[in-house]
Amino acid sequence: MKLRSSRVLKLLREGQLPTVLKINLSDPRVTEIAGLSGADAVWLCTEHVANDWIGLENQIRAARVHNIDTLVRVGRGSYSDYIRPFEADATGIIVPHVASEQEARQIVEWVRFHPMGKRALDGGNIDGQFCLVPVEEYLRHSNQERIVILQIESPEALEQVEKICAVPGFDGILFGPGDFSHRIGKVGQLDAPEVVSARKRVAAACKQHGKFAMTAGLIAPFPELVAEGYRVIGIGADVVGLTQYVKQRLDLVQGHIASLPTPLKPAARSPYV
Repeated sequence: MKLRSSRVLKLLREGQLPTVLKINLSDPRVTEIAGLSGADAVWLCTEHVANDWIGLENQIRAARVHNIDTLVRVGRGSYSDYIRPFEADATGIIVPHVASEQEARQIVEWVRFHPMGKRALDGGNIDGQFCLVPVEEYLRHSNQERIVILQIESPEALEQVEKICAVPGFDGILFGPGDFSHRIGKVGQLDAPEVVSARKRVAAACKQHGKFAMTAGLIAPFPELVAEGYRVIGIGADVVGLTQYVKQRLDLVQGHIASLPTPLKPAARSPYV
């Protein structure tokens, strides 16, 4: 039995810039579309999205079919909340709202096996191929090929980011510009000097301590992000793509309606009727 290695980690080792699509819709076919389109990973979510665990397992399974990684942003919770995605065979987890070195150490202790952490051993789920994989290989693979990402998204966390990044046992930092801008009273102003400065500080701390920096989306011109040190690139979200497509098509239809001869032109109407 051969365990699947992380596509994101492989690409990073090769000096590539792996791409991630955030998925809010729960249909596994959206994950398949991402894989068929060429994304390297999908970002699934249990923090803000009403995913149930059976649905999440189906999304993870769909990703495996197309050899792309799954990164599950967990809700803030307990040890069990953090390891459940791994046992469903997710490639990695994203832990939101990490604000201290102590929190980072606790997370590593919960999700890594000995000698890196104290995670309890099972192996009877799909990540251990239902006990078909030798336990030594299962432990090695889990510690080396499963990704742990911590999310920095507050001024308090930013002040601790160098200490957080110095903690061994996790792989990368995801900077959350939306929540950060909200917390400093400049909600949605992702190009505000304070937000840009925070983004750069996160990337510098990652580089200093051998972690990768991940973007939540294309929040700045691409060359700037890469020059700052961002290596895992969020390309956007399914719901954004879908809403923009629907609005573009409706605008196209409205333009055609506006150009119709008067006898053929319908009366103006509210889009909500």
